[in-house]
Amino acid sequence: MIIRFQADADLNHNIVVGVLRREPKIDFQTALTAELEGLPDNTVLEIAAREKRILVSHDLKTMPFHFAEFITTQTSPGVLIVPQSLPMQEAIDSLILIWTASKAEEWVNRILFLPI
Repeated sequence: MIIRFQADADLNHNIVVGVLRREPKIDFQTALTAELEGLPDNTVLEIAAREKRILVSHDLKTMPFHFAEFITTQTSPGVLIVPQSLPMQEAIDSLILIWTASKAEEWVNRILFLPI
């Protein structure tokens, strides 16, 4: 199955734009489209899981904890954490590489901190 991404509300929108400019075939839904602004992490994880999308977030503080709790009771398509200190081009390259070189099934219930 092809990877589909979901941007968290805290993710720099320029990362989404950069990914889609380089590879327009990637299905990368914005937080605005998914109406994620202001929602708690567990709800964001539920929405991403329902839509079968890997969540991409800058949230290093709370998302890993909420993800660990989430996968004790539900299945997640996965979470990718992008440190805000990571150069934008490196984040874009990593996301495109993940999309190109792997399948959605490989990310189920996994969390990865970029860069890869």
